[in-house]
Amino acid sequence: MSILSKFPRTFWVANTIELLERWAWYGFFMLLANYLTGSSDMGGLEFSQSQKGLIMGVGTGILYFLPVLTGAIADRYGYRKVLALAFAIYATAFAFFPQVSSFPAVFAMYIYLALGAALFKPIISATVAKTTRPETSSIGFGIFYMMVNIGAFLGPLVTLLFKGQSHLIFYVSGGIVLLNFILLIFYREPERSEVKRETSLLRSFGEIFRNMASIFKDSGFLVFLLIVAGFWAMYYQLFFTLPVFISQWVDTGVLYHFFDVRLPFVSAAYSPAPGVLDAEFITNMDALFIIIFQIMVSALVMRLKPLHAMVAGFLVCTVGMSLTLLSQNVLFTIVAIFVFSLGEMAGSPKVTEYIGRIAPKDKKALYMGYSFIPVFVGNFLAGFISGSVYQTMSDKVTITEKFIAEKGLLIGDGLSTNARFEEVARRVGLSPQELTNALWDAYHPSGLWIVMLSVGLVATLCLFIYDRANAAKKPKAMKAA
Repeated sequence: MSILSKFPRTFWVANTIELLERWAWYGFFMLLANYLTGSSDMGGLEFSQSQKGLIMGVGTGILYFLPVLTGAIADRYGYRKVLALAFAIYATAFAFFPQVSSFPAVFAMYIYLALGAALFKPIISATVAKTTRPETSSIGFGIFYMMVNIGAFLGPLVTLLFKGQSHLIFYVSGGIVLLNFILLIFYREPERSEVKRETSLLRSFGEIFRNMASIFKDSGFLVFLLIVAGFWAMYYQLFFTLPVFISQWVDTGVLYHFFDVRLPFVSAAYSPAPGVLDAEFITNMDALFIIIFQIMVSALVMRLKPLHAMVAGFLVCTVGMSLTLLSQNVLFTIVAIFVFSLGEMAGSPKVTEYIGRIAPKDKKALYMGYSFIPVFVGNFLAGFISGSVYQTMSDKVTITEKFIAEKGLLIGDGLSTNARFEEVARRVGLSPQELTNALWDAYHPSGLWIVMLSVGLVATLCLFIYDRANAAKKPKAMKAA
């Protein structure tokens, strides 16, 4: 407890703000893919998978690019003011999001929401850095990441309770964000550099882009960032693809009946229909596994070199994500999510650690600031895979239309996605679950696992080669010295 008493009040206020912000964000973000593509009778917008991939890939990618600029805004105008602006954007975006339904309007609203997140993102991590000392930094950031994962776990559990009325998902997230205005009363502005406060914003932006150009001259670092982008492209399928895949293809009946007998509250609260569990409830197991096992996994890999831990983590992540798409058995899916989470826990934290190690002593902050590049690129790739690729290979709506055409069925227009599927099942004398199984066997939507495996293995192999190449350079450098 003595170490905890060394943290100032602003440290704890900032971490509580982070918890609530992540609660609000993931409460909405985990449900977004199925909201965009789900059947209208379930509150969904019935967008195509390609449209979903474009919205989530581009929007989330922009979210991770903007903090390099919004950090300069916070330095110039003050953390408290920019936090207030971020919360105002969050709250208004969540209020207006359910009021729009056309693709352009939803796309624009998500970009607007991403702007609020981008304004927020660099401030809290900077506050944690400025309210810790060298002897408390490690545990300070450990507490910070724990708050992130607790918020990421609790958010979907709360908003899923309102999934039957999809507009309430956004209002609940907006309400959670508004609580942060109360916390701002207790938030004390960390000291900012006098130079940063006096420098014009345009000059700050100019310096940022000049620094970015200098980063691109470091070819080794740039290669590393591009390799890691492959990992993030696979990682974000947890949010972009997996909830949709589970909702469309995985039979959750076994798990539903388990909870119905032992924990009936779960089956009652997280079930869109009798015998079915919410896909997002299952996907959210990743956050639960991280909360339980992160310290244990970190202890196991702490002696490994960062690149070695990343290679192992990327490989385990690849296997886990690929397996999530291989079966209709929900228990198999949960085991696969657990495998994925082990790789995530082993590899993801090491990315930041490695960048900190390889950065020149006089450019550590600069290099750490541009670690967003692989996340930015990875989101664009993730959007393409979960969009056009998923729609072509695995989308149940697309496959059902192929089936309708092949059977020569005439199904009337104006039906929701679910009603249309049920009508097709009735026409061919099958139950909806039996038709789902028949389409699974005939069209092999699980083939998407090969795409995930390929992306992950290429990233892992490239990282392994990168590690070997770096190891080969060291003896030469020592010999020259």
